[in-house]
Amino acid sequence: MMRALVLGGAGFIGAHLADRLVADGHRVTVVDDFSRGRDDQRLAALRAHPAVDVISADLTSADAWARLPRGWDQIYLLAAVVGVRNVEADPARVIRVNTLTTMHLLDWVAPGERVFFSSTSEVYAGGVDAGIVPVPTGEDVPVMVADVTAPRFAYAVSKLLGEVALVHAARAKTCPAVIGRFHNVYGPRMGADHVVPEMSLRALSGEDPFRVWGFDQHRAFCYVDDAVEAMLRLMDCPAAAGQIVHIGSDAAQTSIADLARLVLRVAGATAVLRPMPAPPGSVHRRCPDLEKLRRLTGFRPAVSLEEGVRRTFEWYRDWQAREVGRSVRPRAGHRDVDAEPGPAGTPVRPG
Repeated sequence: MMRALVLGGAGFIGAHLADRLVADGHRVTVVDDFSRGRDDQRLAALRAHPAVDVISADLTSADAWARLPRGWDQIYLLAAVVGVRNVEADPARVIRVNTLTTMHLLDWVAPGERVFFSSTSEVYAGGVDAGIVPVPTGEDVPVMVADVTAPRFAYAVSKLLGEVALVHAARAKTCPAVIGRFHNVYGPRMGADHVVPEMSLRALSGEDPFRVWGFDQHRAFCYVDDAVEAMLRLMDCPAAAGQIVHIGSDAAQTSIADLARLVLRVAGATAVLRPMPAPPGSVHRRCPDLEKLRRLTGFRPAVSLEEGVRRTFEWYRDWQAREVGRSVRPRAGHRDVDAEPGPAGTPVRPG
């Protein structure tokens, strides 16, 4: 039985990953500080499984690492401060938490333990808007921070530092390491700041006219089950060690306006679309080039955008229906289509 450590395993992608690892017959330990990750029904189900351990720990503390069990076949580092709102509110905390967590892992990991590091498409976003990076975008493009004083770039910088640290430190410690750059991953249990669940909640509320921030922006969205499949394939691929690999879907790029129409159709709702300004610093177009991922693993996205949106909408609809005597309203204000797929978080806290 393979032993897997999922750091940040109470979060969005982490919980889906832990579920899949358990379903595949592996022993899993989930670690989270629960500052944003949810100790909810999904995690309760994981806790109840005989092959799962759940540990609460602050991974910015070296003492916490000293108390963690040793001897892992696979380690997934998903723990981070994510989300545009969090980054803009406290960029210094983002840099501190994300950097300390990564550096402590590199001090702690043992030779031979295979590590997955979650990075982001944000590391190269500045180059897209500057016109020096093509779309779809491969892994070999130059990275660029357009304005180091802009708070939202604190997240990209923290992840870029993590990429560099992982590549070089893992090589020095003879730890096979894979860096996955996530691109617009979405799905059930991801909070309400990402565009798909946020639109779903507003469609359920009957909003009309229906506001669409970044109306003419384009994205290629990736359903969480596909992202998890890509991660697992990369971790099982010896040739992926030391590589930076884009994770996402290139099956269907869509405008945010068309995404809104899809959400409304799935919801059985009709509304007039009201174009709204794009969030500041949000790149106009994003789509990963998945040639490297396919070459290494044979991966192809299996869940269409319509099916993924339907699954996500139904989860949020059912969650809302279970809430008794509680008002559930998305926050006023824009929604960033690139809100990172991190822990289930504020403001709605779905579980």
